[in-house]
Amino acid sequence: MHVCLEHDDAPDFTLDSTAGEPVTLSETLDDGPTVVLINRGHWCSFCAEQLQTFSEVSYHLWFHDSVGVLPVVTDSLGTVTEMRDRYDPDVQLLADPAGEVAGQYSGTEETSHGLTGIAATYVIDTDGIVRYEQVADHPGDRTYGNFVRYYARNGFSDPFDGA
Repeated sequence: MHVCLEHDDAPDFTLDSTAGEPVTLSETLDDGPTVVLINRGHWCSFCAEQLQTFSEVSYHLWFHDSVGVLPVVTDSLGTVTEMRDRYDPDVQLLADPAGEVAGQYSGTEETSHGLTGIAATYVIDTDGIVRYEQVADHPGDRTYGNFVRYYARNGFSDPFDGA
């Protein structure tokens, strides 16, 4: 079951990365705000599409706004590495094989592919506070990279509010 995290402390976590080293959320926050993407699994085409949009803006997010991107995929490291190699994103992926991190964020669900995370996007500020949360109502319901880029540049406010 999903618990709203917006305006609350983001649960810290450490997961194995496709770069070969563990990544800890609180350590990435030392360098700047961080986007946590909860992905359903290597087989999810909507996840791949969302990941591509963040890959396209990841350098701009990092260079201009010091924002990092941590895609969390509910799969084993070997399978997540295959996903990285197939889609070749400009960010490394994190393996959450038991869905523990997904469970702390958007929640998990049993699907025809087994246990998966519920797709979601979180923007976490350097104090570890969730400033933006979007949990998918259905697999295709996603926040894309460009929105987060404008959101960060607008002082963690909706750039289209009132537009």
